[in-house]
Amino acid sequence: MGRYDVVEWRYVSHGARAVPEPWAAPLIWTAAYAGSFALVHVLDLLGVLDSSGLALAALSLFAALLGVRGSFVAAPGTALLCWGFLNFFGAYPTGRLSWAVDRDVQWIACLLGAALVGTATARVLQARAAYRRITPYTPEPYV
Repeated sequence: MGRYDVVEWRYVSHGARAVPEPWAAPLIWTAAYAGSFALVHVLDLLGVLDSSGLALAALSLFAALLGVRGSFVAAPGTALLCWGFLNFFGAYPTGRLSWAVDRDVQWIACLLGAALVGTATARVLQARAAYRRITPYTPEPYV
């Protein structure tokens, strides 16, 4: 028998933690629905909803924060839900969905971009942290 005939079992997960799984898309969409509804109403109570640029920035930040916990699949739905509340409550005519091609395409692109940037940033940071937690295997010398 040679020195390589001995098999030594080691646990790979010793000291290493897995990268956290993103939340399911329906959970992210529920949070986007409730959060954008609340955010738009808070902006309305503060009297700053008339400035659609500020409302768009606030909803984009919210979409990016949801993207941190979500997956890439959830990003389009998150953007559309945030856009729906912004369009319904924050743009003229208030209380009705409308479609102004130039404005709404830019709003949807901004919200989608924010959700995707949030998701990509979270995935890169989590993968990098998981990589740094892994220690290289150093076999013990045979005596």
